[in-house]
Amino acid sequence: MPGEAPEPTAKSLRTLIPEYAGLARDTVLLNPEPGDPGVRESSLGGKLLWPADEPWPYCAQEDHWTFGSDPSNRTEIVPGAVPMVPILQLFARDVPGLEFPEGKDLLQLVWCALMHEQDPRLLVMPRLYWRNEAEIVAGGLLYEVPEVSEGEYDEDNMPEPSTLSPTTAEDYPRWLDLPKDMRETWEPRLRLPSGHAVWPPDSNLIGTKVGGWPAWTQPADRPDCESGHGMEHLLTITGDIQLGDCGGVYFFHCRRCPGLPWDWRFDCH
Repeated sequence: MPGEAPEPTAKSLRTLIPEYAGLARDTVLLNPEPGDPGVRESSLGGKLLWPADEPWPYCAQEDHWTFGSDPSNRTEIVPGAVPMVPILQLFARDVPGLEFPEGKDLLQLVWCALMHEQDPRLLVMPRLYWRNEAEIVAGGLLYEVPEVSEGEYDEDNMPEPSTLSPTTAEDYPRWLDLPKDMRETWEPRLRLPSGHAVWPPDSNLIGTKVGGWPAWTQPADRPDCESGHGMEHLLTITGDIQLGDCGGVYFFHCRRCPGLPWDWRFDCH
């Protein structure tokens, strides 16, 4: 309406609410593009640089299942263990913003491409590995990697092999991840002359990324490690895979504990 103050932008919010500016974090957007990445390239869904002396991981979860040809029904129970599928491979040289453990320069992620019970903790059963590229190459590679066959995967959980073009950007938390005191004081500080409150614009970057903030679609569910430390956001897989109904898988780790313990969360609309 004439004379009414314009709604704040993300830039003006950093002036109106200085604490908001303090929440900025660098993130590395991975920008997957369909391609044919090699085992010594960073990739989403591509082949992994896997050590010859380490068996390929399998999911032995009981009663994993797939929708099969009828997405409206849980139709096919898949008995027995099935191979995990490659999800993400990141070399330190490609992602300078990712802090690797000492002596490690390679991160790998695999998970089960079948469905499990509806407990979100059992959705993809991921496994995460920190490795040293030179040690793997010196010890030899596993070339006979088992592949999942038709009926052993759900298409929604399988990424298309893609190359990555990492770019750094500034990321802010979603409303669901703002500190409690900021959420409680936001409305009175940003009330327009009309009486309407202005909610924060979305300065949270949605996509497969390293660092930054999770792109929660449900209330934030940040895990703690066994020592009680709040875990840091490590990476997000979303947008490139149709998990649930446009959800994401968020990985966290604790850099204060030996062994760099990690955990994960899943949410969807």
